Amino acid sequence: MTKIFNEISRLPEFEKDLKKLLKRFRTLEDDLVIFIQTELNLYHKLGKITGGIFQIPNLHIQNPKIFKAKKFACRSLKGKGAQSGIRVIYAYFEEEDEIELIEIYYKGDKENEDRDKISRYYS
Repeated sequence: MTKIFNEISRLPEFEKDLKKLLKRFRTLEDDLVIFIQTELNLYHKLGKITGGIFQIPNLHIQNPKIFKAKKFACRSLKGKGAQSGIRVIYAYFEEEDEIELIEIYYKGDKENEDRDKISRYYS
């Protein structure tokens, strides 16, 4: 696998969220790797706007930029494709070319990202 970003890290809460979701969606770990190689690469490296990733508005955080990915193909959710309902919240440090995964959740369990968590880490 070629290295796309300088570093990709995960917050401890992301790991906890992922571990919980893995019980229901067993392919999630592999799907995450594919997501980084395709969607994040397309958006941040090739400048392709796919409509599946957008910067979260009104966070009042200058750096890093915080993004929400709505298009996440999860093979455990057969027949849904990229409209799986899995959401990934992450920070992109442009200067350092680093991705930090903040939160992952299933839209059926929770409607929106945890803005308090984001503020705690990046304010």
